[in-house]
Amino acid sequence: MDRSSRGQVDPFIVMDMVRDAAALEATGRRIIHMEVGQPSTPAPTCAIAALSARLQTEALGYTVALGLPELRAGIAALYQRWYGVSLDPSRVIVTAGSSGAFLLAFTALFEAGDRVALGEPGYPSYRQILKALSLQPVGIATQARNRLQPVPADLAGVDMQGLIVASPGNPSGTMLSKQALTDLIEYAHQNRISFVSDEIYHGLHYGDPAHSALEISDDVYVINSFSKYFSMTGWRVGWMVVPQDHVRTVERLAQNMFICPPHASQVAALAALDCIDEMEANRAVYAENRRLMLAGLPLAGFDKIAPPDGAFYIYADVSDFTTDSLAFARDILHKAGVAVTPGLDFDPVRGGQTLRFSYARATADIVEGLARLHDYMAQR
Repeated sequence: MDRSSRGQVDPFIVMDMVRDAAALEATGRRIIHMEVGQPSTPAPTCAIAALSARLQTEALGYTVALGLPELRAGIAALYQRWYGVSLDPSRVIVTAGSSGAFLLAFTALFEAGDRVALGEPGYPSYRQILKALSLQPVGIATQARNRLQPVPADLAGVDMQGLIVASPGNPSGTMLSKQALTDLIEYAHQNRISFVSDEIYHGLHYGDPAHSALEISDDVYVINSFSKYFSMTGWRVGWMVVPQDHVRTVERLAQNMFICPPHASQVAALAALDCIDEMEANRAVYAENRRLMLAGLPLAGFDKIAPPDGAFYIYADVSDFTTDSLAFARDILHKAGVAVTPGLDFDPVRGGQTLRFSYARATADIVEGLARLHDYMAQR
């Protein structure tokens, strides 16, 4: 049978690195994982306990397509706590991870062939999901002077029907100030551009908290997830907030695409909203890991970095060492036993000269990984 052209998306290179690292571990080698953006901590204990108790009394089946009403209300309350935003729970849509939210958002907002802009470096699956939906991703080359975040001047003259921003960003970890976010939203509104704000790393900050697009406008799509701050990657539960007059459109899409988000994951997610002390303890670990990375990477030679405001990544310019980040990452993996991510995942034009380091693992792993990277670079 023939295959569709829109199905021919690029690989997610970080997952190839995960595969290669696993192959080495199968031979008995110990690999330090700095490639995957995944917390090393499990789901919150109270979330696991809540689900365990629920399983004793209830067969978990389909929920309504938009998610459990009590979970939607809990998420709305989170916006009041974190941002001072009063949010109608009817605008909250629970999804099968943030990936499910992006599928719903892009399908609800855009016609086939529409052009959707995204800052580069940026999360690679934006591009691939857009391509698979017959949409055209438009890369916007962000600048180091803007801390790898887009600004309206970067967008001038670009033909687009949509714009995606992420703050904190992946792979950079840098954040948009409230004014910078306002400037982008106002530019989008003035030019009839649909605005999508990826806020999946909110809660993981090391100075001032991140700002939500909902603090500025209701005429935006906001996407978030329980994967990162709430340490629930494998549970595949996220959410999106949409304008009131878009809810029914998204609901009909969700009914047909997914039926509903996983019921068990929703039960756990609801309880996780009350596990803030545990989540803040995890964030304290990331803060220490960040401190170690910011001190240790330059000593190993990786000194061209944009210090991250949030998330758990450091994005390094390695142009002094290579123009082939994939080959460089593979050499580091095989010789140092440290898995890192080539920048080609995040920037198809300039990514051959960058690497992403994740510090989401245990602190002991970060210490060992930095020592290995120092030794590796000293022997180059």
